[in-house]
Amino acid sequence: MKLGLTRELPGTWIVARREIRDQLRDWRILAPIIILTLFFPLLMNITASAAVNFVEEYGATIIGDRLIPFLLMVVGFFPISISLVIALESFAGERERLSLEPLLATPLTDTQLYFGKIFASLIAPIGAAYLGIIVYLVGLLWRLGWTPTPQLLAQVLVLTAAQALLMVTAAVVISTQTTSVRGANLLASFVIIPASQLIIIESLIMFWGRYNVLWWIVAALLLVSVVLGRMGLHLFNREELLGREFDKVDLKWGAERFWEGFRGQARSPLTWYRETIAQTLPGMRGPLIIMTLATAAAYIIGFQSASTFTLPEQLFDQERIASVLTNELSNFGFLSANGWAWIIFNNLRALAIASVLGAFSLGIVAMLLLMAPVGIVGYLAGNFALAGVDTFRLVTALVLPHGLLEIPAAIIAGAAILQLGLAALSLPKGSSLGASWLVALGKWARLMLALVIPLLVVAAALEVFVTPRVAVALLAGS
Repeated sequence: MKLGLTRELPGTWIVARREIRDQLRDWRILAPIIILTLFFPLLMNITASAAVNFVEEYGATIIGDRLIPFLLMVVGFFPISISLVIALESFAGERERLSLEPLLATPLTDTQLYFGKIFASLIAPIGAAYLGIIVYLVGLLWRLGWTPTPQLLAQVLVLTAAQALLMVTAAVVISTQTTSVRGANLLASFVIIPASQLIIIESLIMFWGRYNVLWWIVAALLLVSVVLGRMGLHLFNREELLGREFDKVDLKWGAERFWEGFRGQARSPLTWYRETIAQTLPGMRGPLIIMTLATAAAYIIGFQSASTFTLPEQLFDQERIASVLTNELSNFGFLSANGWAWIIFNNLRALAIASVLGAFSLGIVAMLLLMAPVGIVGYLAGNFALAGVDTFRLVTALVLPHGLLEIPAAIIAGAAILQLGLAALSLPKGSSLGASWLVALGKWARLMLALVIPLLVVAAALEVFVTPRVAVALLAGS
């Protein structure tokens, strides 16, 4: 493996050096990057100074202390986003300039071509980001006398590089699958929007002061980048890059691929359902195991978090819980047909959101969203235990009746979304990315319709009509 990697490096560097030389000769690329990279940190310096002076007037110095590192991270992210056009046009731009065919005709291997492009596309974003960070830090030292700790500076630098790597690898994948720079730029929203949402999450972590969590985010970003790099190399096809004339929308072809995954080999509704249970579900053994382990981990993390974020003991009085449920049952309020419909609607809405986000995040976001309710249950169970309450009794009374169906539904749904998100990583030989993804989408819809939605509908009925009565029976007499 090491010998093979060493053999690929010279060719990779040849491609990267060619790309970097072209970038340095193009003032239309360099000028906006340099100007914006120098202007934005100065703007953030003014913002940081004004914010610190404002909050100090009211004695809220901690806000200023947390705001400055956050702006440091934003200063590193901004140049990456504006430099992303270099990666987006890496292959699509070569095609428009009619220089792609001579490049692909060289004796360079696919690995050398692909990763040479990635390496060259990383230089400008990371260089501009680090330049912006330096300008920002110099300004802070001059205006406020503030310097970051070595650990914080290392975290921001590594996090910035990891975000650049993730966005560039995703952008190069897009560039190989489009026929024009315009199309690649339009698809860039699938890179910018998730990256922006990640910045929001990171800002919450930094304002909370949990800087150690940033190392886990770095590890996750590097892992996803490796996955995207592997996927892009797997999809890289010289003949298809040269032969594809334009991107065409063929609704009939798309519907056929979707129907292929949805119907399978079945010829009747009964055989369709049997095939779903006997073939489709067992074929997802890997994603099912991952989701099961993730669900168990969510419960454990939630349970352990109770010792850090403890709720008042008064909330866990069994007689009070039983009294509230008894009043609700006697008044036919939420625990009625309307409540059942409301729960079904919210569960299906959450499932739809998780599916959409999971499809464009390799299933990771969906997995986190589906883990959250189990983590909350674990957190409440941990608080029950700290309050000296019989945890098993309470969880049995409040969760178990409907959880017996709802948790398996969440595991199956998460596994289906995970498989949909990872469809591009295991393409059948001769299959395109679009065809493989549409077939996976059909299988996802099959599992949702055959198993997940029925389980959620029955679980919602149990949650409204059965769980409260079980809870009253178990808790009222305790």
